Amino acid sequence: MSNQWEGKTVLIAEDEEVNFFLLEETFYGSGVNILWAKTGQQAIDMALENNIDLILMDIKMPGINGREAIVEIKSRKPHVPIIAQTAFVMKNEVKAIKESGCDDYISKPINLELFRSKVGKYLSAEV
Repeated sequence: MSNQWEGKTVLIAEDEEVNFFLLEETFYGSGVNILWAKTGQQAIDMALENNIDLILMDIKMPGINGREAIVEIKSRKPHVPIIAQTAFVMKNEVKAIKESGCDDYISKPINLELFRSKVGKYLSAEV
């Protein structure tokens, strides 16, 4: 991957270490600065305290879940794009994710080509 996103900051909200490292690896060589939140509350705090270009939000998080974190972040920083990642892709779950204010979602296990396409859509956009 080229360094087309040099200087961009991505917050990965993911409580499972192996999933975080998989997502982090997809950005290798891109120049992206990665931040890691392991709980929903950490995701909220980090999103509000940092200049974030994109958030990848796991829906199933300890404490405050991903949907609740999305609502809180979007209420204070509505311009920050958030892509939800979830293993639960039933219609009602997708509806709940969208209603929380999420910009997009991707199902687990993650299809890397689709993932890169969705990430690129937000990181390459001029705000």
